[in-house]
Amino acid sequence: MWKIAGIELESRLFLGTAQYRSPELLRQAIAASKTQVVTVSLRRQSKALHGAENFWSIIQQSGVHILPNTAGCRSVKEAVSTAQMARQVFNTNWIKLEVIGNEHTLQPDPFGLVEAARILCGEGFSVFPYTNDDPVVAERLLASGCRILMPWGAPIGSGRGLQNEYALQILRDQFPHTPLIVDAGIGAPSHAARAMELGYDGVLLNTAVARSEDPPRMAKAFANAVTAGRLAFEAGLIQAKQKAEASTPVLGTPFWQQDNPGSPL
Repeated sequence: MWKIAGIELESRLFLGTAQYRSPELLRQAIAASKTQVVTVSLRRQSKALHGAENFWSIIQQSGVHILPNTAGCRSVKEAVSTAQMARQVFNTNWIKLEVIGNEHTLQPDPFGLVEAARILCGEGFSVFPYTNDDPVVAERLLASGCRILMPWGAPIGSGRGLQNEYALQILRDQFPHTPLIVDAGIGAPSHAARAMELGYDGVLLNTAVARSEDPPRMAKAFANAVTAGRLAFEAGLIQAKQKAEASTPVLGTPFWQQDNPGSPL
């Protein structure tokens, strides 16, 4: 069990709900992932889900916690207004805060993000900010009232994995007591496992599951990867070395060696 924003969870995998080809695939993926938190957006509704009523029915029946997001917002005003509406609609103070600053990479706008976080934290929100891997921005977000950080692994939907492990490790080392969740860019279960091996508290992903050929099966793969990565971190990974080190001692005489060197046994 672990605790984030006042809620105790068993799963460390957060799952997005966009881009699924059918309501049934979404339902199966949520079940297979064993996630307890899904992200939803007021600004985006897939036509493939045949209407919001069907979509919300699936979410409610799954029994998961809802993390609304401000996906697609390009300004502080837009993000804050969306968050306020989301609190009314979903009856939760949780909000995944996105303020997009670059149309090509969908990289967050650090200046707008910090300002929007300051406003929303002041209004009692538990803000989950989608940010870059800059420790200075992280410090500003924490100073604004955030208690959780969600740095990207790579651009949203790119599937490129952890593009800057060094920067992510610095964040983990610099903020050891802050919940850190890698958000965006995860494309394979191995990427998720690696994030967890670095000591991150969780992983949030969407496209890698939703757009796979078999979303439920892929969701299960990611669930296993997150668990494996966390166990490896807690167990303690060995340090990488520049040269080989035999696992079997090379000193001494093997027990099967005979006094007679000519003997086959």
